[in-house]
Amino acid sequence: MDVGLFFGSFNPIHIGHLIIAQTMLDAAKLKEVWFIVSPQNPFKKAGNLAHEFDRLRMVELAIADNWQFRASDIEFHMPRPSYTADTLAWLTDRYPQHRFKVIMGADNLRNFPKWKNHDVILEQFGLVVYPRPGNELTALPDHPKVQRVDAPLMDISATHIRNLVTMDIRPRYLLAEPVIDYVFAKGLYRK
Repeated sequence: MDVGLFFGSFNPIHIGHLIIAQTMLDAAKLKEVWFIVSPQNPFKKAGNLAHEFDRLRMVELAIADNWQFRASDIEFHMPRPSYTADTLAWLTDRYPQHRFKVIMGADNLRNFPKWKNHDVILEQFGLVVYPRPGNELTALPDHPKVQRVDAPLMDISATHIRNLVTMDIRPRYLLAEPVIDYVFAKGLYRK
């Protein structure tokens, strides 16, 4: 089965993530998309990062109505910082029946050569890339293991969403309602 792996901090998961995941599922002819919740991205500062279990729960709430989506905490159990190459190796050992592809935005494709074992990821798994505002799909233009998908340009900022919550504003239409309820019930992103 072809499975797309959508890595992210999902701090919080928003409607843009869901739209991109569904687009990847359909356009790349994937059977499932797994949301790999990263405890800490090695290229980002922790900043206002909600606890990993809260972020995992928000993903579970956001995708509950789609049987082709799955939330994964695999990286919670791995050495930190977690690297995509290590996660892919573990998943391949555990699920040899699946063919994994890494879903990423064009903004990450530009930095992809800096990733640990990027050449192995590219050759053994491949990438499914969606456009991001202000980022042309120029890296690896003709590589056979890079599939470009025409997806809506999503420019939704998790920082903006967290700022709204800090101001006690419910970010309707930016987050799924169960996620909004969870954020406010748990007091996430409050100063």
